Amino acid sequence: MAEQKIPGPDHPITVAKNPDRVVVRAGDQVIADTRDALSLQEASYPAVQYIPRADVDLTLLERTDHHTYCPYKGDASYYSVLPAGPPGVNAVWTYEQPYDAVADIREHVAFYPDKVSIEIIAD
Repeated sequence: MAEQKIPGPDHPITVAKNPDRVVVRAGDQVIADTRDALSLQEASYPAVQYIPRADVDLTLLERTDHHTYCPYKGDASYYSVLPAGPPGVNAVWTYEQPYDAVADIREHVAFYPDKVSIEIIAD
């Protein structure tokens, strides 16, 4: 996948394959482990790791009724990390039908770093 820069100079978004391994944990429980993460850099915000659903233990997630809208990526749906309850509530989000400009993040999820541990392990 080639690096993409979108949608414009006032709010650039870059989506690129992360060459490193990414491991997500809630306490001692591994929720995700991948070498296929996408790193999304949006404007001046810290990069967000989008993990393929295939590399996430979905049995540890529960969909919530929470939704948000991003004018650059689309509508986001949320999941809690089980067992549900703070800090795991709405700890995970996904764009199930992202805008074409960020279509690569479809079938991926992202995690709030203040609700789980995200470790990037350089190869």
